[in-house]
Amino acid sequence: MSHQSDLISTDIHSYLAQHERKELLRFLTCGNVDDGKSTLIGRLLHDSKMIYEDQLAAIQKDSLKSGTTGGEIDLALLVDGLQAEREQGITIDVAYRYFSTAKRKFIIADTPGHEQYTRNMATGASMCDLAIILIDARFGVQTQTKRHSFIVSLLGIKHILVAVNKMDLMDYSHTVFEKIRSDYLAFVDTLDLHDVQFIPLSALKGDNVVNRSDSMPWYEGPPLMELLDSIEVADAQNFTNVRFPVQWVNRPNLDFRGFSGTMAAGVLKKGDAVMALPSRKTSRVKSIVTHDGELDEAFPPQAVTLTLVDEIDVSRGDMLAKPDDLPLVDTRFVADIVWMTETPLNPGRQYYLKLATKTVIGSISRIIFRVDINTLERHDARQLALNEIGRCEVALGAPIAFDPYKVCKGTGSFILIDRLSNVTVGAGMIVGKAEKGERAHKVSPEERAARFNQKPVTVWLTGDKRLDTAYRLDRSLFDLGHASAVLDDDSLGDQAPLIARQLNEAGLICICALENVQPEAREGSLVLQAGNLVVDDLIKLIHSYTHPESDQKSLDFEI
Repeated sequence: MSHQSDLISTDIHSYLAQHERKELLRFLTCGNVDDGKSTLIGRLLHDSKMIYEDQLAAIQKDSLKSGTTGGEIDLALLVDGLQAEREQGITIDVAYRYFSTAKRKFIIADTPGHEQYTRNMATGASMCDLAIILIDARFGVQTQTKRHSFIVSLLGIKHILVAVNKMDLMDYSHTVFEKIRSDYLAFVDTLDLHDVQFIPLSALKGDNVVNRSDSMPWYEGPPLMELLDSIEVADAQNFTNVRFPVQWVNRPNLDFRGFSGTMAAGVLKKGDAVMALPSRKTSRVKSIVTHDGELDEAFPPQAVTLTLVDEIDVSRGDMLAKPDDLPLVDTRFVADIVWMTETPLNPGRQYYLKLATKTVIGSISRIIFRVDINTLERHDARQLALNEIGRCEVALGAPIAFDPYKVCKGTGSFILIDRLSNVTVGAGMIVGKAEKGERAHKVSPEERAARFNQKPVTVWLTGDKRLDTAYRLDRSLFDLGHASAVLDDDSLGDQAPLIARQLNEAGLICICALENVQPEAREGSLVLQAGNLVVDDLIKLIHSYTHPESDQKSLDFEI
C-alpha cells in the first residue's frame, strides 16, 4: 500500500496516531456520462497500489463478463458495483472510496454523469472540498459538463481540476487539449470559480494519473495524484462565525442537561456567551463534553455536547450563536434551488424544508428566474422541471435561523421533502434574506392552483335534489383532497355570482345550490340539473377538469 511505513511493524500505535493526524481531502469526480469517471478512480487506486489482491482478482474475473475493455482489466468495475451499472456501463448511484498517501487521507465520491441522476451528483458534491470535472477529449464540453460545473459553483467548491480524459483516442493532441481548455474557460467566466486547473490524461492507459506521461511531453504540470496531494484546501471551513445547530437535548439523569450537535462554523470556548435562536435567550458555555472527556474549545466538524450556566429553554432545531454575531432569522429568504424529481416544482405547493436540524413547513412563493445551463442566461419561469436550477423566494410557516450559503454551508443549505412520499425533491443554497419589496407581490392564480392542486370552477346545480347533490359533491371533492365550498342560502340572490367569483379567485371550487338566480348570472359556469346526475360520474369529470395541468376551458355534460 502506498501509505505503508516502517512504523507498522515496529510501533503500530505511533503509526495509527500519525495516520489519524493526516489531513482529510474529500473530492468528487463528475462530468458527462461515459467520460471515464469510474475508470479514473480505478486507475488512481490501482497505480497507487491501493487495491487488495483479492479485489484485483475479483475485478479481473468480472472484466471477462461485464468489462468494456476488450478482455483487459476494467478498472471502472471497482466503483460500479450495482448490477445495473455493470450491465449498462454507467454510474447510477454515488460510490465512495477511501485511500491515503504519506501526506493525506482521501474520500472519493464517484458521481453519475447521466442527466437522470443529476440529483445523485449534487448529493455527492455537497460535502466535498474539490471537484474533478472530466471531459471526453473526443466530444469536448457537453451540456452535462456545464450543468455539473454550475452545481459545483453553487455548492461553493473552490478547487476545480478539469481532467481532459481519453487523450489516447485523440493521439495526445496538444491542440485538442487547448481547444477544450479555451471552451471551458469561456463558459465558466461568469461562474464563481476561483481555482481552476487543467490536466490532460488517459485513465485507461494511466497517462498523467499517478505517473507522468511520456506521450504528452508538452504538458509540464504535475500528474493528478501529485495535484491531489499538494493542493491547499485549509480555507474550506468557516472558523469565524459561531453556529451550533442543536440536534438533541441530552438528559441522561437529573444532574445533567446538555445540548448535542455538530459545530457548523466558528470556534466556541468555555465561558463564551451564547444566544439561543429563535428565542433569543442568552447564557454562557459551562462545559464542552465529548465521549473522550471535556474540551476547552470546539470547532468544525466536531460533534460535542454543550452545557450552559443558565437553565434556558433550548430544543432540537434551535441554534446557538454568539450574541454579537448572529445569523439571520426570518420566515422568508431567497435561494438557488436544484430540482431533483420528475414532478415539477410549482410555486405555492407546500413541502417540508430541512435546514441543519430544523424542519418546518414551507413553500416556494415565486420563481425569480430559471438559469439556462448552456448559456447561463436567466429566464422567467412558472415551474422548475427535473434537473433545472432556479432562484426562488421561499416562504416558511415559522421563523428559522440561517446564513447565506457563502458564509456558512451548514446553515445556508437545505433540502425540500415531499410531505406525502417523504422523498427529497430539491436542494437549495441560500442567497440571502428576501427584501421587503419582494414580499408585496400579489398571489397569482397559478400559485393558488399549486397550493390547492386544482383549478377553480363554479358548478350551478338546479332541481329538487340540488341540496342533497351539492353536499354529496362537496364531501366527495373533500375526500379527494380538493378545497371546495357550498352556497346554499337562497337569500343571497343576485349576490351569489359575485361570491362565487370571489371564491374562485381564492382558488376554491364553488358549488351553488340556489334557485331564483337569473340565467345570465350563471353565464360561463357549469349549469347542471341535479335530479338527473350521477354524482360519481360528475366527480370524475370535475376532478379531471380542475387538475392544475388540465387545458380544458369548460365542461359539457349530457343531462
